[in-house]
Amino acid sequence: MGKSDVLLFDENKLPYIDLETAVIRMEKEEAPQWALEKAKKELRETPDIMEESIKKLKELLEKEEHLFLPRDDEYMKMFLRPCHYYPEGALKRLKSFYHMKLKYGDSCKFVVPSKVKNVFEDDLLSLLPNRDQHGRRLLVLEAGKKWKPSRVPLNDLFRCIQLTVLGSMVEPLSQICGAVVIIDMEGLPMSHVLQFTPSFAAMLLDYVQDCICMRLKGVHIVNNSYIFNMLFAIFKPFIREKLRKRIFFHGKDWKSLTSHIDKSVLPIKYGGTATWDLPSGKLLGEFFECYSSDFEKADSYGFTEDYQYKK
Repeated sequence: MGKSDVLLFDENKLPYIDLETAVIRMEKEEAPQWALEKAKKELRETPDIMEESIKKLKELLEKEEHLFLPRDDEYMKMFLRPCHYYPEGALKRLKSFYHMKLKYGDSCKFVVPSKVKNVFEDDLLSLLPNRDQHGRRLLVLEAGKKWKPSRVPLNDLFRCIQLTVLGSMVEPLSQICGAVVIIDMEGLPMSHVLQFTPSFAAMLLDYVQDCICMRLKGVHIVNNSYIFNMLFAIFKPFIREKLRKRIFFHGKDWKSLTSHIDKSVLPIKYGGTATWDLPSGKLLGEFFECYSSDFEKADSYGFTEDYQYKK
């Protein structure tokens, strides 16, 4: 049994997956100096602005009597960084984030590892061990023929995406640099296309455009086919310009993909030169399960039961 076949634990009893030339772990430590400089330049993160914005956001939250969540500085920064330290914008996004449960029910509830084991066991979601050349987290989603809706309903796939986003949200480096998603549509059958109903598409776009508390810097579609291109064309009018500019189609043109993401951080199957082999989805699921108590606590936050949501 090799290193990448078992979950390991460091001196602080935190889990990690050793891929020999890279490691998958949760990076909760403070961001390095180069990233803090990036935050200063791109996010207005200076000591004075940070202090004033955190104070203001806490004041705004005091008026939200039905919103149950932590009030510590680190939690505030998690929402302020993607909103460039504008408290009113952070409050709007934060409320939209927690409105998801009320608007879409089970699709956005129980976002915990134990409820999405099937997604991991079918190897549909991968967390790449290395960040890209800009410090962004890299996530790969298999949504083509490898995905079997009978075993993994679309809502489970969506909840697993939310799970990985939540995991990245607590990483200071990810808060600053953001994330990039690679969606592999290889062999997408027409039967799968029928899963993408207008209501699901509306929910997904709502999540990505108004609710996600992460700097989504790029969505790269690979192995896309004529079927997927038709599907995208249907929903394209509902995608705002900011997101449209960050969606890229590559087909099987790996030179196109690696013009955006450095080869060294990509697996060979996508034209990369990385020397590691990704762990099994089952092992990645076990990695996330080590943080079950954190995800369960996060799942308990939101609006209280007596809150009346107005559509």
